[in-house]
Amino acid sequence: MERIEHRACFGGWQDVYEHASAALGCTMRFAIYLPPQAQDGPVPALYWLSGLTCSEQNFITKAGAQRYATEHGIAIVCPDTSPRGEDVADVEGYDLGKGAGFYVDATQLPWAAHYRMHDYVVNELPALIEANFPVTTARAISGHSMGGHGALTIALRNPGRYRSVSAFSPIVAPSRVPWGRKAFAAYLGEDAESWKRYDACELVKSAMGKLPILIDQGEADEFLDDQLKPWLLKEAADAAGYPVYLRMQPGFDHSYYFIASFIGEHIAHHAKALMEA
Repeated sequence: MERIEHRACFGGWQDVYEHASAALGCTMRFAIYLPPQAQDGPVPALYWLSGLTCSEQNFITKAGAQRYATEHGIAIVCPDTSPRGEDVADVEGYDLGKGAGFYVDATQLPWAAHYRMHDYVVNELPALIEANFPVTTARAISGHSMGGHGALTIALRNPGRYRSVSAFSPIVAPSRVPWGRKAFAAYLGEDAESWKRYDACELVKSAMGKLPILIDQGEADEFLDDQLKPWLLKEAADAAGYPVYLRMQPGFDHSYYFIASFIGEHIAHHAKALMEA
């Protein structure tokens, strides 16, 4: 593991590291913000999953989250959105391949060799973080768009592993929208039944835990009606008696202006759960 960025920020440090990933079979980058409280002992961690075309850089440079992480004394860990490298499969376009891992473990060639982002986020990355940084095993997870899909499905598939979950503009029903159908057909195969294990609307129906889900969605989001459809998750959750708090925000689009406007509330939401005994 090698540190490649080290920047003072709101009393703490915003760092970026490279490491060899066994799960993905390539070199990966992740960003970690350590608040000043980490100098005195381990702090809980929020894992942030970014969206299509993004890397570990987008959230740490655009969201303004570090000031709130310092306020509450939590670390923020931001992985990349896909495997990277010359040997990693890719295609033309922004919504499949590099930058578009969709947080699934691919089963189809050529993707299966490297695209195991679910395993990486759930297992390998937290183990690496908790072994090398002043971070506890109290974890929260959040994300935006494709990363919102990742946060929701990872939390639903791994009950007890996270204290809280939230999302901005998530893809809640990937099996029923163009982004998800394209990615799932490529990564998981044409059998739509196999897609259900990565679809929040399907997972919420039989979820073991009842971890409350906080979602913020902009009403002016250009992808709202075609790709996101958050009401589908609310309907499925209501039918299953699962607590989902969907907040529609007038005037906001899909951009980081939206995330920056509400990230303080999301970090407070996570901090409350993370600080509970």
